[in-house]
Amino acid sequence: MGLIRAIKEAVGTVAADQWREYFYCDALDNSVLVAKGRKRINSGRGSNTKGADNIITNGSAVAVNEGQCMIIVEQGKVVEFCAEAGEFVYDTSSEPSLFYGDFGESVGKTFATIGRRFTFGGDTAKDQRIYFFNTKEIMGNKYGTASPVPFRVVDANIGLDVDIALRCNGEYSYKITDPLLFYANVCGNVTGDYTRDKIDGQLKTELLTALQPAFARISEMGIRYSSIPKHTMELAQILNEELSAKWSQLRGISIVSFGVNSVKASAEDEEMIKQLQRTAVYRNTDMAAAALVDAQADSMRAAASNQSAGPMMGFAAMNMANMAGGMNANTLFQMGQQGNGQSGIQGNARQVTGEGAAVQNVPAGKEAGWNCACGAVGNKGKFCVECGASKPAEGWTCSCGAVNKGKFCSECGKKKPESVPLYRCDKCGWEPEDPKNPPKFCPECGDPFNGGDIVTES
Repeated sequence: MGLIRAIKEAVGTVAADQWREYFYCDALDNSVLVAKGRKRINSGRGSNTKGADNIITNGSAVAVNEGQCMIIVEQGKVVEFCAEAGEFVYDTSSEPSLFYGDFGESVGKTFATIGRRFTFGGDTAKDQRIYFFNTKEIMGNKYGTASPVPFRVVDANIGLDVDIALRCNGEYSYKITDPLLFYANVCGNVTGDYTRDKIDGQLKTELLTALQPAFARISEMGIRYSSIPKHTMELAQILNEELSAKWSQLRGISIVSFGVNSVKASAEDEEMIKQLQRTAVYRNTDMAAAALVDAQADSMRAAASNQSAGPMMGFAAMNMANMAGGMNANTLFQMGQQGNGQSGIQGNARQVTGEGAAVQNVPAGKEAGWNCACGAVGNKGKFCVECGASKPAEGWTCSCGAVNKGKFCSECGKKKPESVPLYRCDKCGWEPEDPKNPPKFCPECGDPFNGGDIVTES
């Protein structure tokens, strides 16, 4: 009796599974990541009402919508994959149909299937399923740091390098980029829908863990923590790199966008950074001098308004404080001017020697140097930078050879001779025999003598 029943069940199930099926999936909302495909059955009007649930007959059609991806699993193994919207015909199924393909070949395979099912007591002994994956962007995933996340603040302008603690919150979105990995390592052979709430908690924890190295890399780029909301694209890219081993390579998930609502440091850290930035301004001596002048002005106003001890006592106390030590504003301003002169910030002073003499630009706060007979001006060393002549001795040279600075020679006691201007033509170099009575015009080139022809004094 059991054999007859097994033969009956085998023939009946094979006959019921001869019809080609039509599988579809309604639009997947934002909460569903994976859904099992269902057969469309016309109740009361169609004949395909008794086929096995997990059997896909050869030649069956599958409708794939936009934003979806379809896989066919047979006996636990993925045998087909389709990510293109439209109709997909499954023509390689191991379950034959007399209504699809070569009739003679289908008849032979059908009897073989009956024999196989008979050995299992009439059971299909096979499991074939269709799964649809939601490949749209899954948005609205909220996050927030329950505990502060370390962030390194680097400000090259003031030499600041300090770690602070940040709190931030916002939303991120992700999508399934590799359905085969997601099926193999996450959802598996589910019987119903696989929703996002089953994985969101784990994703959020891993995301917050990856925020710390992501913030470290953001700080290395020189981005201030207050400007992080402007760099969400860079942050999403860094998070994908940090989470690639767990999300992309293991689960087939990638972050699409990362939004930051607010980034907030503690009040103590913010005040510390502001104070360091304010203090760093005083490295500029001019700014330090201005701040000192402002403080002294406040002290003077406070001393003048002192009603209890009187203005005189207030000013006396202020003077005692100034004399006790520290820098004064004049010193700071002088230091600033010297620094500006060395860096070329201030303009150059003009030194003029004699009427009609050449104009020499000299940096403020610097000596003019000495002028050589070859015409080079502003020499600083002991030798001329143009001709190499030695720097002339300072003072006057007596007839005995001694160099003196006073009115009398220190060796022989002779009186310093009167200064006599020496003339030389600035065109041809001619010198008059009597320096005290030079001609009005050069006898060699005819150039008129003027103040510019006075070259030195002796």
